[in-house]
Amino acid sequence: MRSGRAARMLAALVAGSLLVGCGAQAPSDQPAVDTLVRMYDQRSGVWPTTGWWNSANAVNALTNYMIVSGDHRYAWVLDNTFAKKRNAARGNFINDFTDDTGWWALAWISAYDLTGDVKYLQTAQRDVDFMWGNQDDVCGGGLWWTVNRGYKNAISNELFIQAAAELAVRLGDAGGVYLDRAGTVWDWFEASGMINDDLLVNDGLDAATCRNNRDTTWTYNQGVILGGLVALARASGDDSYLRRARTLADASTQAPGLHVDGVLTEPCEQTGCDVNGPSFKGIYVRNLGELNRVLDDHPYSEYLIDQASTAYDHNRTADNEYGLHWAGPVDRVNGATQQSAVDLLVAAQPIPDAPESPVSTSR
Repeated sequence: MRSGRAARMLAALVAGSLLVGCGAQAPSDQPAVDTLVRMYDQRSGVWPTTGWWNSANAVNALTNYMIVSGDHRYAWVLDNTFAKKRNAARGNFINDFTDDTGWWALAWISAYDLTGDVKYLQTAQRDVDFMWGNQDDVCGGGLWWTVNRGYKNAISNELFIQAAAELAVRLGDAGGVYLDRAGTVWDWFEASGMINDDLLVNDGLDAATCRNNRDTTWTYNQGVILGGLVALARASGDDSYLRRARTLADASTQAPGLHVDGVLTEPCEQTGCDVNGPSFKGIYVRNLGELNRVLDDHPYSEYLIDQASTAYDHNRTADNEYGLHWAGPVDRVNGATQQSAVDLLVAAQPIPDAPESPVSTSR
């Protein structure tokens, strides 16, 4: 199923953890992971304190921890969720939202990396094919947010880029069509205007004008595009994608509107955020960690360790529950806030010397 080159690249992807530390030590991630699993409802197969797509990210955070740490105690969660929810909505973790479907595609790609079970990869492929079915030439290209085709937004397109490029890596010679599609959507995305003059990604396009709607620069929109560009670089061997990702990451890690006193803060935190917002920061740091891992100088290690240490010191209960505000106080603990903490703590862990990189990562 894979070419030899794709298999070597996948081995490099799975073998290491997300980040390398430079002096400072990141807090342990295991206690937060154990708490995340305690929040899981085995009967329903999801995290009942948060939403459907948030649970996909909790699965992904848990799986990334297992890949990084070698601690596979919770692999049963993947099988249980897959069995309990495979027939929900349209089946195969597809619903009317292309972004929801993309989150599950990424979760099952990670599950495949951990287990080697092809059912997960096949499901992710079905998800990505569904997403592509909602692409057309309105506003010059790109995917619609829902099957109702009323809004072209950033997150659906970022997720498609990432998931399609990740499939291309794992499918080897059979993945060429996914690499082509990922590249097509990235070219459209970069030209769409959704990346603003501050090199931050706004929420989407105005339906009437096909121009940047200047809506909120949510942290997850700054993150998923980084993961997409890393995947494109890995699939294509073209390190220009990494250079572009680094430029975007430099902007988002330094953006005043996304930080309060140096701590990553979601724009909605002052008002409490709805069910969606608590997942966003974890998604951002997960993808920043992916980029940091493949760059030779690991430029974001200190940033991630600082964020993780702040959350550990100020946003953690005695039961290792984490809330919405990484700077504290602990508030609104649920499956999504815990997932974000797990993503952060995993991203901040040091990694061993990596195998030979599939692409050059020099600036």
